[in-house]
Amino acid sequence: MSSTEPPELRAAPSSVAPPDNLQSQKGETLRTVRLAGLTLAVRGRAVRRPDLPPALYVHGLGGSSQNWSALMGQLSDTVDGEALDLPGFGHSPPPDDGDYSVSGHARAVIRQLEAAGRGKVHLLGNSMGGAVATRVAAVRPDLVRTLTLVSPALPELRPQRTAMPTALLALPGVTALFGKLTRDWTAERRTREVLTLCYGDPARVTAEGFAAAVAEYERRLELPYFWDSLSRSARGIVNAYTLNGQHSLWRQAERVLAPTLLVYGGRDLLVSFRMARRASAAFRDSRLLTLPEAGHVAMMEYPEVVAGAFRELLMDTERTPEILKGS
Repeated sequence: MSSTEPPELRAAPSSVAPPDNLQSQKGETLRTVRLAGLTLAVRGRAVRRPDLPPALYVHGLGGSSQNWSALMGQLSDTVDGEALDLPGFGHSPPPDDGDYSVSGHARAVIRQLEAAGRGKVHLLGNSMGGAVATRVAAVRPDLVRTLTLVSPALPELRPQRTAMPTALLALPGVTALFGKLTRDWTAERRTREVLTLCYGDPARVTAEGFAAAVAEYERRLELPYFWDSLSRSARGIVNAYTLNGQHSLWRQAERVLAPTLLVYGGRDLLVSFRMARRASAAFRDSRLLTLPEAGHVAMMEYPEVVAGAFRELLMDTERTPEILKGS
């Protein structure tokens, strides 16, 4: 089902109790962290040992910290993990400055890492969160120990046709039009459409998981900024794709010093599977995990496999200094 191969085949924050409407998954905690001009919801879970290294998970467009719950559970014996809701998503309100660009989201991640003061973290990102994590690792190597990217949204010269509707969300007025065209859709139908787009096999979603996803979708649709944060973040991705020079995401990928794990799904309708080899060549110290049956959210579909590859990355990282010492 999977293969792991080397590339080339070779102001002080205040943590407060969350509002009553914040719901956490079983075994998880959810809190809000307030920074100047920014409020972030941060999801965590009890760690099994006090000496575990820190990790931070960053979700993709339209997602939330809940996207990482399955993997966080798998890795609770390996890292002290936290997952944040990017500004305007999940339980995080919009940023005061209205900046939904990839750089704006990256600044939010950097501010949270600095405020938490946990030192270098194992940084994991999916889709848009992968682009954000790439930028963070490139500009602030002092904050990132390793980098794990699941279907990262890095620029494609020829995007897949199935990804075009998502890209159209970046156009002014499209989300309003979509809202009108789908006003009669139930939350169940909306959720089913999202799962079909993101999962290699939507049948892997349990009835309980589907019901939870529907409830979350209903909650978000009531938020006055739901469509605005979605469309402006989509516009931020499109704009990031057009940047050249040192601000290009591919150029920044080349600058990443952290050991990197790349995860790509063979049935991904949003990020082309063919981008795996280009990414492997761009990140200087990378490993590649391919999951032929997975879609866009491999950490949700095959969390145990992704967790295994992540542990291998950590073992390789811990082994490298020993090899250098002995050489």
